Amino acid sequence: MSKIALVTGGSRGLGKNTVLALAKQGVDVVLTYNSKRAEAEAVVAEVQALGTKAVALQLDVGHSKGFATFAGELAAILESQWRRADFDFLINNAGIGVHASFAETTEEQFDLLMNIHLKGTFFFTQTLLPLIKNGGRIVNISTGLARFCYPGYAAYATMKGGIEVLSRYMAKELGARGIAVNVVAPGAIETDFGGGAVRDNEQLNQQIASYTALGRVGVPDDIGPAIAALLSESNRWINAQRIEISGGMML
Repeated sequence: MSKIALVTGGSRGLGKNTVLALAKQGVDVVLTYNSKRAEAEAVVAEVQALGTKAVALQLDVGHSKGFATFAGELAAILESQWRRADFDFLINNAGIGVHASFAETTEEQFDLLMNIHLKGTFFFTQTLLPLIKNGGRIVNISTGLARFCYPGYAAYATMKGGIEVLSRYMAKELGARGIAVNVVAPGAIETDFGGGAVRDNEQLNQQIASYTALGRVGVPDDIGPAIAALLSESNRWINAQRIEISGGMML
């Protein structure tokens, strides 16, 4: 029986890369998107071309009132497509970036980040607990910015610091069900995240590369396959860990 992963924010960026990396390992995927359905369906087609199953479902991770409805839709999809009542892996990836200094961050920006990154992850995972298989895995996405500081990301990094604490509590409390919970913390990656600044701003790109031990900025293919590897059976004993994938930034 094929494993099934649910990847939030799977239509673009690191989420898309993770979806494809899992598919290459034979894992079927349910991916979520917020508004860009065409992009999500294109990822589904890529997965199907690899010989595995995929389904795209709409989800706003910043709107917790909709989680129960989503869980019902997911349960129906699992039954109709896989004849299953549960899935194996949850990757809480969906998110946005807001660049603003501590002094200039607005309450609206703070609340937006909190609802998507911290409150969303907390209550979305809680809502899906009945659908996660005993012995399954959860991967929550953090950031290197929770370890080192780069001006303009105080609010964003605060949410991700909360995710790292939450993940340890989840690992402790879900251990009785055999569910392992880990954090993956990417460093700076060339994607469209945060307006694509790391990818498109050559000066910023070179600056980040200069204080990265491996001498370059990360790319999506540095992250997705690592998440897929973490979810492999050979890594089943890794639990409650923060795994930074940054090429050695800010050492």
